[in-house]
Amino acid sequence: MVERFFDKKTGCLTITINGRFDYSCHKMFKEAFTSVTTAASYDVNLADVSYLDSSALGMLLLLRDHAGGDRAQVRLLHANGAVLDILKIANFHRLFNIAE
Repeated sequence: MVERFFDKKTGCLTITINGRFDYSCHKMFKEAFTSVTTAASYDVNLADVSYLDSSALGMLLLLRDHAGGDRAQVRLLHANGAVLDILKIANFHRLFNIAE
C-alpha cells in the first residue's frame, strides 16, 4: 500500500509504503510522485516495509530521475535492518540520502 502527503509549506512530498514494496506497488508509487508537480523534495518512508525487491529499487530510481537526477532531494527514511542491507548492497547510499 502506498500513501502520499504533500506539505505545501515546505514543498516536501512524503510517500509512505506499507508491507511489500514490489512490482504490485508500481502504479500507485508512480502516481504518488507524478501527481504533485510542485514538490521541492521527496521523503520515502520505509518504516513499514516488510519486503523490497529489484523492481522497488527501479521505482526509487524512477523517482530520483523525476526529482532531478543528481540534483534531486530524495530521502529514504526509517528503513529496517533487512531493507537497509538491500539498499546498501545496491549502493543506494551513494544515490540517496538514507536517514533513520
